[in-house]
Amino acid sequence: MKSKMVLTATMSAALATLWLAFAGTTAAQDTEKPYGQLELFGSVFERIRADYVEKVDDPELIEAAINGMLGSLDPHSSYLNPKTYRDMQVQTRGEFGGLGIEVTLENGLVKVVSPIDDTPASRAGLQAGDYITHIDGDPVLGLSLSEAVEQMRGPVNSSIRLTITRVGTEAPFDVDIVRDVIRIQSVRARAEEDVAYIRITSFNEQTDTGLERLMKRLKAEIGDDLKGVVLDLRNNPGGLLNQAVAVSDTFLERGEIVSTRGRRPDDMQRFNAREGDLADGLPIVVLINGGSASASEIVAGALQDHKRAIVLGTRSFGKGSVQTIIPLQGSGAIRLTTARYYTPSGRSIQAKGIDPDIELPQGRIEPLGAAAGRSEADLRQHLEAEDETQDAADEAAREEDTRKDFQLTYAVDLLRGLALLQKQAGN
Repeated sequence: MKSKMVLTATMSAALATLWLAFAGTTAAQDTEKPYGQLELFGSVFERIRADYVEKVDDPELIEAAINGMLGSLDPHSSYLNPKTYRDMQVQTRGEFGGLGIEVTLENGLVKVVSPIDDTPASRAGLQAGDYITHIDGDPVLGLSLSEAVEQMRGPVNSSIRLTITRVGTEAPFDVDIVRDVIRIQSVRARAEEDVAYIRITSFNEQTDTGLERLMKRLKAEIGDDLKGVVLDLRNNPGGLLNQAVAVSDTFLERGEIVSTRGRRPDDMQRFNAREGDLADGLPIVVLINGGSASASEIVAGALQDHKRAIVLGTRSFGKGSVQTIIPLQGSGAIRLTTARYYTPSGRSIQAKGIDPDIELPQGRIEPLGAAAGRSEADLRQHLEAEDETQDAADEAAREEDTRKDFQLTYAVDLLRGLALLQKQAGN
């Protein structure tokens, strides 16, 4: 009888152990499922709210958790809270309702760096060096630069009153300005004598139209002497994919520009060039460096693969992924990596970058005369040079800037050599 009771007790203990093991396995399996993990997250969240040494802000804690989740995927996926999302939209749209001034923060006040030409600020007479002390009567002292800029932006045709302190003026004065559409200029251009120099600083919604306008202006300015185009993409962090395609298309007659491939086979997209080359077949040199990323690399890779341009400089950044902005209803958006992109030859430059055709680190060109010996200007009591006209002074300053930019100088000389070879081949 006793042995039977012992056997029964042993079996009961074994069953209890088996049940506990099964229950533990089930619990472990539950936490491996998405809803189980969410319960785990909720438990941690409640524990932090209840026991953390300081009171926590719930929205900030949730935002940090979302950022941690997205940040664990790759460096380019992130959460955009409503304010960051609005700022991003302004940046990519390339236009906003505002005044048209570049500003900085100095001694707690907003200082005007420069009014942008043909904007409400320039028409109202704001000058570089002006200090903005009040916005609509409220002091700017204590505001961050981003907070002050946010107050100065607003709906088009709405008015704003700025209180200005100007050096040389006895008392502050008010300026009433009506906001207008301000366009961010992502393309700049100038003539390097017989070469068109085009600098693209980012790819926003204004880039392709700005490029086309400035390219036509330079062609008219230089005329038949135009030898080629320098497309400067150095330190350009990228931007919109469709704008990279449009810029590439500007100089290509046909062929693939870029393809993107996502997680599923049917996610693949190809972008092709349409007929028309704004440079009319003239040689192109693309300047890149380690700061050229994403959309910049799409342009450089497309023109390089089609043998349409010589890429010069140093290896690019190597960001070969595509991010999609997915709005969240009333809660900002997420920037999620959804695809990789490939150059026309099928290259993925992710973590590799674009290797230039001519590798040329940035340097400095010193004029030969500086090291060759003394000049009249070195002699004691020499006669001073006569004053140059402002135009001549500007030209000298531009030549000096070009001389300091070793890569640009090399590119210009290279284009002139290529143009000469083309001319000889045609004769």
